[in-house]
Amino acid sequence: MSKQLLIKSKTPKVYKNKKLNNANFGNFNLTSYQVFLILVSKIGKVNELGKYSQSEDIGREYTLTAKEFADNFNIDLANSYKILKKASKMIAREAITIEKPELFETWEIPICSMAQYNHKEGSMTVEFNQKLMPYLIQVKEKFVLYNLREISNFGSFYTTRLYELIQEFKDTGWIVKSIQQLRDIFAVGEALKKYNDFKKKTFEHAVGEINSQFDIDLTFKEVKEGRKVVAIHFFFKKTIVRKAVNPQTLKEVNIYVKPKRKMV
Repeated sequence: MSKQLLIKSKTPKVYKNKKLNNANFGNFNLTSYQVFLILVSKIGKVNELGKYSQSEDIGREYTLTAKEFADNFNIDLANSYKILKKASKMIAREAITIEKPELFETWEIPICSMAQYNHKEGSMTVEFNQKLMPYLIQVKEKFVLYNLREISNFGSFYTTRLYELIQEFKDTGWIVKSIQQLRDIFAVGEALKKYNDFKKKTFEHAVGEINSQFDIDLTFKEVKEGRKVVAIHFFFKKTIVRKAVNPQTLKEVNIYVKPKRKMV
């Protein structure tokens, strides 16, 4: 069997296990998380038919240039250099918290074994931690996949994280998360202890920003036990799956039609 040809996608794709999608990213802010996502998008490519895939021998070391970052997130190049330099320090010392309830364990996994900022090239190079790789390699189920450009114009870390949760349940049109789960996913730590402050700063703001950019009709409903809000039920337009025939292979394939981006 001939080896499958993989090519760089015009729209980089973020692919990760659902465990990682729901993890706590500690002290990450919006720009450092964007750096992490674009580095993750370098792991996979697309095959000749445009389907996301990964090579048989997946590497752990990847380099991101300031120009790449600036182009993908619509910021000026001078600021991009500063972001990468700062992010290299952040990523080098941060660990991701992943809950493993099936094992009655909580895992703290460092993101990388090495991160360096290359002054001459204006780039950063990261070697992902081997323990993190199982959450980034291709699996047939329990994964999240979306185009990086879908989150490129968000101005909040919380908006990006909520949008990623929606992608995990894009075929259902709804999702329920407890307040504690949202606090972990949004990585607020000990901040925003009052519910109304947490609501306003995180998911309420995120809902507004997502709706301003996508025709998705995202809303939420509070779930209460007595007078206390214990969970949030989010509703949104689900992704439509249509059947089509690939003209090259003549095989039936699924076409996913997501809510459209608004013209702003």
